[in-house]
Amino acid sequence: MPAKSKNQRIAMAIAEHHPEKLNKKNKGMAKMSKKQLHDFAETPEKGLPKKVKQEKKKEVKKEAKKEYKKGK
Repeated sequence: MPAKSKNQRIAMAIAEHHPEKLNKKNKGMAKMSKKQLHDFAETPEKGLPKKVKQEKKKEVKKEAKKEYKKGK
């Protein structure tokens, strides 16, 4: 699943390579599989918004949870 914003892609890359540097609110990303993190982190940034609008955040969270549950 590709990342929905540049910030999400960067956070996933940090979670993949340096999980100890994650913010407290992002610690849940460390539970994702390496493949899932890699899929998010490898998304090209061209054309991605820097930040997702508030309304879209709920949709993105739901999609990420579905993807996480698939990987289990």
